[in-house]
Amino acid sequence: MSLFTKTFTGWRKATARTAPGILLGVLLGAMALAARPAMAEPPTVFAAASLTDAMTAAGRAYEERTGTEIRFSFASSSTLARQIEAGAPADLYASANEKWMDRLETRGLILPGTRTSPIANGLVLIAPETGAPPKDETIDNLPALLGAQGRLAMGDPAHVPAGIYGKEALEHLGLWKTLEPRLAAADNVRAALALVERGEAPYGIVYATDARIAKVRVVAAFPDKSHTPVTYPFALVKGGDNDEAKDFLSFLTSDDGLAIFERFGFRRN
Repeated sequence: MSLFTKTFTGWRKATARTAPGILLGVLLGAMALAARPAMAEPPTVFAAASLTDAMTAAGRAYEERTGTEIRFSFASSSTLARQIEAGAPADLYASANEKWMDRLETRGLILPGTRTSPIANGLVLIAPETGAPPKDETIDNLPALLGAQGRLAMGDPAHVPAGIYGKEALEHLGLWKTLEPRLAAADNVRAALALVERGEAPYGIVYATDARIAKVRVVAAFPDKSHTPVTYPFALVKGGDNDEAKDFLSFLTSDDGLAIFERFGFRRN
């Protein structure tokens, strides 16, 4: 008999003599743990950066009402859509434009029948809060207002929804070719907002709701007809169709949920 066999046999006999219930207790404990249901992960919402304040408030209200925590990831709609394409574990996606939601839907990544666009926004030209407004401060006069060195902060028009809308508006007004070389392109609309708020850019284009939460001055609102309507589609991500995510989406689109968005300046669509 090997040394290991002798040692194990001795341990087994000693255990049987001194504590015959230990093995049974360990076995029953293991069975109980296996039978216990796993704790459900909180729903994860991927939401456009411009929704940060309103969506966070909605999450708090929902948790107070139901006891269910909501986790958020805020970034540019394009960044979040690409993360979902790469397999990021999102349960609900809230985009700042329809095209990025279209992209996920085309790829079969959105749960059919859950897409809805309950809220809308506007686009504005902003300036730092400090300092007296110059004369003739209008959107049409923006090239002259920027001067020789000034930059126009806005989301990157190559992929950020606020930048895409901004480019459309400037093209509509005949200003894009003049202003394109003067852009300070940001990764998301909140980054563009910060550039203006800190005085690093004399002017910027952001959503109307963003201007409300920063120390900036609204110079003018872009006409709605100058760009594609700024609507926010929400949908459950395929595979994220758990009851909590479904219930949170229902809350967001209810009268109580929409009232929260309205409090932050969004419009019902």
